[in-house]
Amino acid sequence: MELRADCANCFGLCCVSLPFARSADFAVDKPAGKPCSNLQSDFRCGIHTQLRDKGFPGCTVFDCFGAGQKVSQVTFGGTDWRQEPKSARSMFEVFPVMRQLHELLRYVTEALDLAPARPVHKDLRRALTRLDGLTRDGAESIVRLDVNALRGEVNPLLLKASELVRAQVPGRRRNHRGADLMGAKLSGADLRGASLRGALLVAADLSGADLRDADLIGADLRDADLRGADLTGALFLTQAQLNAAKGDAVTELPPSLSRPAHW
Repeated sequence: MELRADCANCFGLCCVSLPFARSADFAVDKPAGKPCSNLQSDFRCGIHTQLRDKGFPGCTVFDCFGAGQKVSQVTFGGTDWRQEPKSARSMFEVFPVMRQLHELLRYVTEALDLAPARPVHKDLRRALTRLDGLTRDGAESIVRLDVNALRGEVNPLLLKASELVRAQVPGRRRNHRGADLMGAKLSGADLRGASLRGALLVAADLSGADLRDADLIGADLRDADLRGADLTGALFLTQAQLNAAKGDAVTELPPSLSRPAHW
């Protein structure tokens, strides 16, 4: 199961399917279903190495979790929207749904790798099988899916897995679930094993903070300062979250994630 983006096997779906508005993240407006002006004939980005310099930092923090190649090569059998224009609308509608399914698959897969979460592994494997099966349905079935309902079924399992892991962390564990910590001064804070699920951490100072085994699912880390922070074993942290934050050469990362090029 491939849960990493493989742009070489995708038809540039994130550059066409999704809309964006002129802002600090994007230099221009683009409606859904219209190809970005930087998309080339081979479905690659013409300014990929200059996205931040050209005013498109929003593109650098997007992650489809492998949904792009699934839609391109599996759902639509390798026939792109330029070859078959009649499929374009359907393909562009399927992509954002598939992206959410792959995000859930990514979290469930991570939870299954957590030894302390073994009591919920059976239910997690069942969820994994079901989600994977849904991603292989036809386009019409995928578009009709109630992804919010699926999240409602999977999230309790992820929460239980998180609780089981964080229960192994000694000492007091902070609960900042859903908290508004925008711009918070948390430099050097002991947040080991904390719940930061869905927390707003935009521009927060987390430099030198201990975030080992902290639950960061859904946390907004845009412009958060992670310089010198320890994110070893951080739960449900994604590459997109790291790409949106600021860090340095001494920020400790989980082995499955890469240090962003702009750090």
